[in-house]
Amino acid sequence: ERNVEVNEQVCSPSGSSLKKHHRRSIFSPFFCCFRNYDYRLESPPPSPPSNKPLPLPPPPEENGSPPKVRQKLLLPEVNVSDCGRSCVVIDLDETLVHSSFKPIGNADFIVPVEIDGTVHQVYVLKRPHVDEFLQRLGELFECVLFTASLAKYADPVADLLDQWGVFRARLFRESCVFHRGNYVKDLSRLGRQLARVIIVDNSPASYVFHPENAVPVQSWFDDMTDTELQDLIPLFEGLSREEEVYTVLQSMRPT
Repeated sequence: ERNVEVNEQVCSPSGSSLKKHHRRSIFSPFFCCFRNYDYRLESPPPSPPSNKPLPLPPPPEENGSPPKVRQKLLLPEVNVSDCGRSCVVIDLDETLVHSSFKPIGNADFIVPVEIDGTVHQVYVLKRPHVDEFLQRLGELFECVLFTASLAKYADPVADLLDQWGVFRARLFRESCVFHRGNYVKDLSRLGRQLARVIIVDNSPASYVFHPENAVPVQSWFDDMTDTELQDLIPLFEGLSREEEVYTVLQSMRPT
């Protein structure tokens, strides 16, 4: 039988290509469940009458609905060093690395992860040319790691993978939007101009809200002859000189 892989249990909620939620995650015990309690508080005593006029309610929007609460943006303001650069959002599992609970003799990293009080060893393989890929993109773009994995696994992996500080920020499962059984990366919540955002991901479900911003990659597991990341470098070198990414990315999509 096929051994259960970390990308099915820890790193993502589904199998190789679409990271779906319907499979039971090994980290499911870590989701907190909150109950709604009915706190019955006594009414405060009535206030004495006042001659002050009552405050006016806030004006409604033109359509009559109440003002919308603005969502908090996922990324901080752009660093001075990244001003004028496009933003590249990069997936982790099956895009840059592959991880498994099964011992791997040639693992690049072994990361301890605590599950229900027990520490498990996670064996991590780096995709070929990932170092070259990350270093070059870090020279050209504002790079952000965005994964549907939990931080307790993905953060230490990113520490070991990114020796050069390429990732200006790291976003994990809680920053995704759960939509139709998938964890979706909503690029509109980043706080960056969408015409200058690119997402690199092996799962089309992850960028279903913004397919026009995507550079798809094949899911990677253990093929050490793979050259996809290296082959993508010239494309990103060209994209780094563009004022908007849609024209180039549109030319890549099949008609």
